[in-house]
Amino acid sequence: MTKYHFVGIKGTGMSALAQILQDLHHEVQGSDYEKRFFTQKALEDKHIKILPFDKENITDDEVVIAGNAFPDTHEEIAAAREMGIPVIRYYDFLGDLAKHYTSIAVTGTHGKTSTTGLLSHVFEKFAPTSYLIGDGTGVGNDNGKYFIWESCEYKRHFLHSEPDYCLITNIEFDHSDYYKDLDDVVSAFQELALKVKKAIFACGDNEKLQMIQSNVPIIYYGFNEENDFQARNVQFLTGNKGTEFDVFVRNDYYGHFVIRGYGNHNVLNALAVIAFCNYLNVPIQLVKEGLASFNGVKRRFSETVLPETDQVMIDDYAHHPTEIRVTIEAARKKYPDRNVVAIFQPHTYSRTMTFMDEFAESLKTADQVYLCAIFGSAREKSGKLSIHDLQERINGSHILHNSNIDDLKQYRHSVLLFMGAGDIQKYQNEYKESLPIARP
Repeated sequence: MTKYHFVGIKGTGMSALAQILQDLHHEVQGSDYEKRFFTQKALEDKHIKILPFDKENITDDEVVIAGNAFPDTHEEIAAAREMGIPVIRYYDFLGDLAKHYTSIAVTGTHGKTSTTGLLSHVFEKFAPTSYLIGDGTGVGNDNGKYFIWESCEYKRHFLHSEPDYCLITNIEFDHSDYYKDLDDVVSAFQELALKVKKAIFACGDNEKLQMIQSNVPIIYYGFNEENDFQARNVQFLTGNKGTEFDVFVRNDYYGHFVIRGYGNHNVLNALAVIAFCNYLNVPIQLVKEGLASFNGVKRRFSETVLPETDQVMIDDYAHHPTEIRVTIEAARKKYPDRNVVAIFQPHTYSRTMTFMDEFAESLKTADQVYLCAIFGSAREKSGKLSIHDLQERINGSHILHNSNIDDLKQYRHSVLLFMGAGDIQKYQNEYKESLPIARP
């Protein structure tokens, strides 16, 4: 048994990894800011100790795992190095952990968290599996032969591993604080593809993924006929019954599937899982049952019904223009008789600056738009623009803050779609607390 100390344990990946190591009978603790994060409950449920940052937390009998957001000058990391105890970056630790399993990395600009969650849910019914999902969910299986994890492209972190299999959902430009342009992003994914040992499963509808070269088979999925796995006859069902579609494998009928999610992006995520499971000889009936029973991951189209105002409140991590557009589309597919009110908190100044016009165009597909102040990050706390720069590009949009939160009550029988990767939950909580009946 090893004692691990996590610097930044409340991070979505770090908290999941801490849970995996705890499940595998290691001693685990960590430190972070005292502010409450949505990942915290899972750590508390597993009785994992969470401390405020303090260099005195570091002792000479532990291994330190350092979160990506914290530099080597952080007081705890610096203290560990001075004491000569091991300090391992999160992405390096994941790369080493994966070597002990048949490993499956799930990556892509969008959809990797939902796809990782869906694949883990389906595949663990087939074989003992450990998995790490980027919503703060981590499970370690003592008998695990497979390891499924969400692998992030930011700063090319995913190149610190050599997975046996890799699912790639799409490639688009993002993380403009690091990547120069789309070609730079493509080059990172190309480098990853050459590290994969057994097979790649990629969305063939994405033009950039069609250009990827590899030394292993690439199985393509999507809506286009050229794909190895193709979805046809997609139907969005009323009455909260989800989406159904047929799958054809190289133009031969394979099966009929039902998922609980809405929108074409959820069909594509399911296709990635179907293609991988077919390749690994998972029985089709098990795959059908797993897809139909999956309730989603945290902060991805998470719904709360507000009977006081006849509203549906949805919490979603969407923070890129493409994600915003497909999330609004999914809300319309699921609730065709309701207006969609988009409440958006941009994440990082660099991303907001890069995609200003694209954000505006995506948000305009909602019926009403409210904007929250830009959320900085541990790596970027300020910038040269404000939320008013985005508001100017969206006619009729409003700025949301605590003093006018009651304005949302006027949109009865509507969907309140809260989107962002920062702390937009504080607005949701403020709104729920303002309703006539106190809500937990």
